[in-house]
Amino acid sequence: MEKVPMTVRGEQLLREELDKLLKQRPLISNAIAEARELGDLKENAEYHAAREEQGICEAQIRDIEYKLSVAQVIDVSKMDNSGKVIFGSTVTLIDVDTDEEKTYQIVGDDEADIKAQRISVSSPIARGLIGKMEGDEVIISTPGGDKDFEIDKVEYI
Repeated sequence: MEKVPMTVRGEQLLREELDKLLKQRPLISNAIAEARELGDLKENAEYHAAREEQGICEAQIRDIEYKLSVAQVIDVSKMDNSGKVIFGSTVTLIDVDTDEEKTYQIVGDDEADIKAQRISVSSPIARGLIGKMEGDEVIISTPGGDKDFEIDKVEYI
């Protein structure tokens, strides 16, 4: 089974979600039992809704447990890579053409959220940055064309 990289933060969020879902299990079971007591199950909307909720909850639990089982948690705060861009690092880029500054953290696929400046390790930007050093100039192919960036700062938070 191939391991999937994940940040410490990503693992923590998955474990919190799993705990929340595991606490919902008995509540859903109680709702099913209460709905069952209402009579005929064929026409019992509460029963069918509770069963559907149970199915969704169980699927989410299996999904999270699988993700945690294949995760390779990488804690970059304990690494010193002296300015090298690696998985989990936070990179500040300067667009050479516009002098616009952008900051991204390179994270696992499930953790990516562009609005929160977290990009997937498999994204074109991250692939173009991995292995480069602070101060390097990189050309990254984007859907809008090639972009020229300078790596201003690399942090391991």
